[in-house]
Amino acid sequence: MTKIIGLTGGIGSGKTTIATIFQSFGIPVYIADDEARKIMQSSEIINTIKKTFGTSVFENEVLNREKLAEIVFNDPEKLKELNKIVHPAVKRHFDQWLLNHVSNSYIIYEAAILFESGRYKDCDVIITVTAPAESRVRRVVERDKTTRELVLKRINAQWTDEQRISKSDFVIENNSIEESKLEVVKILKILKIKQNEC
Repeated sequence: MTKIIGLTGGIGSGKTTIATIFQSFGIPVYIADDEARKIMQSSEIINTIKKTFGTSVFENEVLNREKLAEIVFNDPEKLKELNKIVHPAVKRHFDQWLLNHVSNSYIIYEAAILFESGRYKDCDVIITVTAPAESRVRRVVERDKTTRELVLKRINAQWTDEQRISKSDFVIENNSIEESKLEVVKILKILKIKQNEC
């Protein structure tokens, strides 16, 4: 049976970089945040967001993600409401995706809010990716063309590294690609040994 490796870490920790390393070893990767973005463009989800958050988060019928982010990261209740809309749709999509990868020993499920969403319960193994706080903020400001203040709000809306690590099987300190690659190799070796013991 295909084992699900949950890959998580705070915003800007470099989870996607680590996911790409796993992918280079032939392991299929599902990036929940990317899929959620696509799902949020479906008419069903758009209509529900309109009903819940009003039309002010839309410009010419297109969802303005920055406006929505500003609302939900300033109000924990609004964030919960958005998650209630998006999470079930992502779960359905992932379950479908998983059916296409049942011949693989492992797949990676990469999600920033693996624990907050409760999806960690579906994982057989959990890996947390960490990185220095300043590096994380810098990465996200550059990547999302956003402000430091907004990034810090998003960081504070997520679990801390300590909370994630306490519930994880492995931790990758993402300081450099070379070191991270060695960590991935080490984890894959351990998983292979465990698999052979079963």
